[in-house]
Amino acid sequence: MRRRTWEVVSVADSGDTTSLYFDVFIMALIALNVVVVIVGTVPWIEAGFSELLWTFELVSVGVFSIEYGARVWAAVEDERYARPVVGRLRFARSPMAVIDFLAVAPFYLPFFGVDLRFLRSLRLLRIFRIAKLGRYVPAFYSLRNVIVRKKEELILSFSVLALLLVFAASLMYYAEHAAQPEAFSSIPATMWWAVATLTTVGYGDVYPITTIGRILASASAILGVGLFALPAGILASGLQEEWAALKERQRMLGATVDLAEADDAKPPPPGHCPHCGHPL
Repeated sequence: MRRRTWEVVSVADSGDTTSLYFDVFIMALIALNVVVVIVGTVPWIEAGFSELLWTFELVSVGVFSIEYGARVWAAVEDERYARPVVGRLRFARSPMAVIDFLAVAPFYLPFFGVDLRFLRSLRLLRIFRIAKLGRYVPAFYSLRNVIVRKKEELILSFSVLALLLVFAASLMYYAEHAAQPEAFSSIPATMWWAVATLTTVGYGDVYPITTIGRILASASAILGVGLFALPAGILASGLQEEWAALKERQRMLGATVDLAEADDAKPPPPGHCPHCGHPL
C-alpha cells in the first residue's frame, strides 16, 4: 500500500492512469487556489463570497495536507529516503517538500497561538501553492538546471549590477544633495533613483537638476541598458543549451530503440516463412 501511494503521489509514469488523474486533479486545484487568492483581494468579492471562499480554503488545505502527509509517509519507498526517520526528515527538507509545507502552514498557525494580525500578513504565502506545479511541469526543471549550471555567471552579473547601483547612487548623492536635500537626502534614499534609472523605468518622481547630475544620470541610464540585459542573455543561452542537450538525449534514445528493434528482428531459421516465422 505504501509503495502504491508513493507511485500515485509521484509524477505519473507512462500507463499509470490513477497517478495521472491524481496529477491532473492536484494541478487543477493549485490553479483554482491561485485564482481564489487573486480574486479574494477584490473587496466586493471578499465581502460577498467570504463563506464560499472560506469553504474552498478548508477543502484545499485538507487535500494539500493529506497529500503532504502521504508523501512524507510513503517517501521511504524511494531509495534516497529509505531510512524510516532520517529518510523522512531528509525528504521534508527537500525543496518541493518545503513548498508543500508552506502551502498549508498559514492555515494552522492560529492553532499554535500565533497572533492573528501576524497571520493576515502570511495569507499571501498561499501563493506558494503555484510553486507546487514545478513537480509536474518539466519546463521548471529545465529552468532550474539552467540556473544551477549558470550560477557563477549569474552571480557575477548581479554582483556587477549591485556595484554599479551603489556607485551610481553615491555619485548622484554628492552631485545633487546640496541642490535637492529632500529628494537626495542620503545614499540609501538615492538608491531608489538609481534603480529606476538603471532599469530605464524612470518614474520622474526624483530626477537631477544640476549639470553634473544630469551627466551622471545619462551615463547611468546608458550603462543600465546594457548591464541589465546580461542576466537575460545568460539565461537565454543556457536555455538554448538545455534544449539542444534534450534533443540530443532524445536522438540517442531513439537510436538505442532502433538498435534494440534491429536486434529483435532476426531472420527466421532455414525452412521457416520469412514473414510469419512459421515452419514451411
